[in-house]
Amino acid sequence: MKENNKIAIIGLGYVGLPLARLFATKFPVIGFDINIKRIEALNQGIDDTLEVEKELLQQVLVSSTTTKKGLFCTAKIAEIENCQFYIVTVPTPVDKNNKPDLTPLVKASETVGKVLKKGAIVIYESTVYPGATEEVCVPILEKVSGLQFNKDFFVGYSPERINPGDKEHTVEKILKVTSGSTPEIGKMVNELYASVIIAGTHLAPTIKVAEAAKVIENSQRDINIAFVNELAKIFNILNIDTQAVLEAAGTKWNFLPFKPGLVGGHCIGVDPYYLAQKAQEVGYHPEIILAGRRVNDSMGLFVASEAIKLMVKNNIEIKKSKVLVLGITFKENCPDVRNTKVIDVIKNLQDFGSEVVIFDPWANPEEVQQEYNVATVKNMPQNKFDGIVLTVAHTQFLEIDFEKYLKKNGIIYDVKGVLKGKVNGKL
Repeated sequence: MKENNKIAIIGLGYVGLPLARLFATKFPVIGFDINIKRIEALNQGIDDTLEVEKELLQQVLVSSTTTKKGLFCTAKIAEIENCQFYIVTVPTPVDKNNKPDLTPLVKASETVGKVLKKGAIVIYESTVYPGATEEVCVPILEKVSGLQFNKDFFVGYSPERINPGDKEHTVEKILKVTSGSTPEIGKMVNELYASVIIAGTHLAPTIKVAEAAKVIENSQRDINIAFVNELAKIFNILNIDTQAVLEAAGTKWNFLPFKPGLVGGHCIGVDPYYLAQKAQEVGYHPEIILAGRRVNDSMGLFVASEAIKLMVKNNIEIKKSKVLVLGITFKENCPDVRNTKVIDVIKNLQDFGSEVVIFDPWANPEEVQQEYNVATVKNMPQNKFDGIVLTVAHTQFLEIDFEKYLKKNGIIYDVKGVLKGKVNGKL
């Protein structure tokens, strides 16, 4: 792989930036994003997602597109012309009805199409249903560029496997699945990633195989978590400690160590819907996949209801109650609030009549307000509460002296099962 091959990364979020930083250690890389504030911050070495440390980012940043290696960040389309590779890493969310929303992917394909030149290879990393790259993205690239697929330009697919907030399994340490629109292009795409991914690569035989592999990875986890969430509901009725049951069952060598909880984020809570929609389009109703989604999507109401029941048992008047929710990000020690299911807990507590205060030292209050229309604080409120619900296991929460913040008869509900001492309820 020639080290002077210029690479454009389209989308500099949780997936795109770590990848751009990694490629920039060997290749000239142009990072493109439509968010001008994001570009300005990155050019100062600041990554608000906290995925790339400032020192690592500053080591690769360059101020020109003509260097032999390094990362140049821009919001100008003209500056991503004449690249050999275009890697699309934009998000692929679902809408309020859980229908896949390919708008960011369509817009990114239009952007690439405007600058696409003969011989270039466009690689998609965004999660899609099997067939989307060739059925949705390729026609857009052809229409906008005026070039012919697999003659003038080529495509590849290499599903992202970024785990936000994970400082151990970073992008170069996660094995990469690769694929191409022809066998020759597949080898080129694989060679490109193999040059920087120390964990190795796996070249899939077709793009559809690689697309399908991505969606089933997270669908499998979703279904397994749904199973233990259902167990948690059953054991709660039977007054059995779910965590103790799982610990006991876990002593068997082949028992899978899944835990109950709120299933949000941009992968597990989204990917199954992409596979489900494609299955329904071809006439198959995916019962297990959608059943798992229903169970996991119901957990916000379940948690809120259990917390309310505990307060009622303690003779707390719900309509005058004040509840502290600890955490709104979709996982611990990470600022990512995309598709967080904590919002379901909050909305249901409010529907019951409780006044809810949200404390999360990791979340950006402006982003939360814009996305979910709720206020959050970054410092522990100095009040007393009728109920405290721990929804995210941020490390900071483990140090809190909860007794200081509880009113008489106040309750603690531990969604994550991480608190020691007085806990009135947990999953």
